[in-house]
Amino acid sequence: MGCYHHHPHQHPTPHPIIMMIIDIHHHYFPPSLSAIKATQSQSVGFRTPPENLPWTVDSSLRAMDSLGIQLAILSVPAGVAETFDQAKGANELMYQIVQQHKNRFAFWACLGDWRDVKGKKKSALQLIPYVFDQLGAVGVAVSSSYGSGLDAKYIGDDLYESIWSELDARGAILFIHGTQTPSSTPIPHPTLGLPITEVPHETFKAAAQLVVSGKTRRFLRLDLVLAHMGGSTLALAPRVAGLARYMGASLSEDEILSEFRRYWWDVALSGSSASRGKQAITIKFRSLRSLTKILQSISFVAVSLNTIRWFDGDLEKAIKSTRQSWRAYAVQTF
Repeated sequence: MGCYHHHPHQHPTPHPIIMMIIDIHHHYFPPSLSAIKATQSQSVGFRTPPENLPWTVDSSLRAMDSLGIQLAILSVPAGVAETFDQAKGANELMYQIVQQHKNRFAFWACLGDWRDVKGKKKSALQLIPYVFDQLGAVGVAVSSSYGSGLDAKYIGDDLYESIWSELDARGAILFIHGTQTPSSTPIPHPTLGLPITEVPHETFKAAAQLVVSGKTRRFLRLDLVLAHMGGSTLALAPRVAGLARYMGASLSEDEILSEFRRYWWDVALSGSSASRGKQAITIKFRSLRSLTKILQSISFVAVSLNTIRWFDGDLEKAIKSTRQSWRAYAVQTF
């Protein structure tokens, strides 16, 4: 037998790249929510699969294994755990799950109701150092607005200035999800409840407000991720550019569109709408920077695995010409 000598004009076989499939949109239901989720879903015109209730760690692990997901980033659904104590408790429970199942879970922190910014000991602002410095959250899950009716304030409101400043100072990642805000008109059809028809528009309204209010320009250290491809943001961003400018926005049309490009786009339950993007990119979670990251997002526990697989297949067909798996996609548009 002879020895192998590397020829100087030959390239050695590269080491294989180990890919980690990360699901960034994976809901965690606290025990208090699991107990009432079926009824709560019905009240907003939706149905949580009975087989997913009550939520358990094992049910998530089974779903992850079935879909080839190595790590899921847990988040509390929008509108849940709004008081300081509820939010603190939810964060601690997610932290315990992460500690018990290392390398399978991480979590987006919940800060509760952002309108509570002035409390000295119990406020959304006070939770920020706790969730990052002590619990190790990868970022913060943010509702599109807090409060209801005339008392509601979208996240770009100046009331939240101190929260934005603290998060920006930390270079945080924010995962923005629309709230289940009811319309002033009835649900148009039993199959078209709030999660289907209203939540996407709430995400858009928050994203548009952050742009025209100048928040995306001021807080440049933040990474902003929009759930479900930003809802209706892709379709309405040009409308915002033209008409918000007409209505007196300080940014030009092109500047407004440029700011929309700052967002990252979560593809959960979005299917081929993700193919509108022009550039394939991989989300870079600073807290997970040692890993090779490929994006996947599925919105478990809200829907069944069969529904998730339909959206996956639709998206796979839409980007098939790229010769890459959809799992490598977070999409920047325009």
